[in-house]
Amino acid sequence: MCNNYRLHVPANQLAAPFRDAGQTLAFPGGLPNLPPADYRIGDLAPIVTVGADGPQLTMAPWAWRGPTGRPVFNFRSEGRSFAHSTRCLIPADGFYEFTEPKVAGKKTKWLFTMADQPWFWIAGVIKDGAFAMLTTAPGPDVAPYHDRQIVVLPPDAGSRWLALSAPEALILSACPAGALSARKIYP
Repeated sequence: MCNNYRLHVPANQLAAPFRDAGQTLAFPGGLPNLPPADYRIGDLAPIVTVGADGPQLTMAPWAWRGPTGRPVFNFRSEGRSFAHSTRCLIPADGFYEFTEPKVAGKKTKWLFTMADQPWFWIAGVIKDGAFAMLTTAPGPDVAPYHDRQIVVLPPDAGSRWLALSAPEALILSACPAGALSARKIYP
């Protein structure tokens, strides 16, 4: 499952979808300098939550500790309600999946990007001050590579997840065919 994603987009660009919806994305600690980064489990990463004055971008660690002590970095969305959860949006412009090598050696690393958007949101939830990505059954673009996928939302759909202004099953579904592009990174 997704244990590596990237964000190569400046923080001020993340405010545009909120501005277009008549909201202001707050930066409680000031506008952060977000250098291009690949994030891994345990890293401190930017997320958007709903604060007292509306949407706000803060930093949080990726993954909380589960009952066994192992990190919970992906969280299955089917059959659950998140109405009483602290929901978040994880900005990204790509995520990685890995497939078994066709020959002995390293797994093949694939980069998935949104076909018609320079960046997107990943739906997430927060527990114990850390976030996890929500997963769903894979859509047609991810199914050849993995049996699950993270919930990817276009920039203008993020506020629906934060406010639950649409049915959860509709928000937390896989992307339609052609929405994601895959590119082999290595080997």
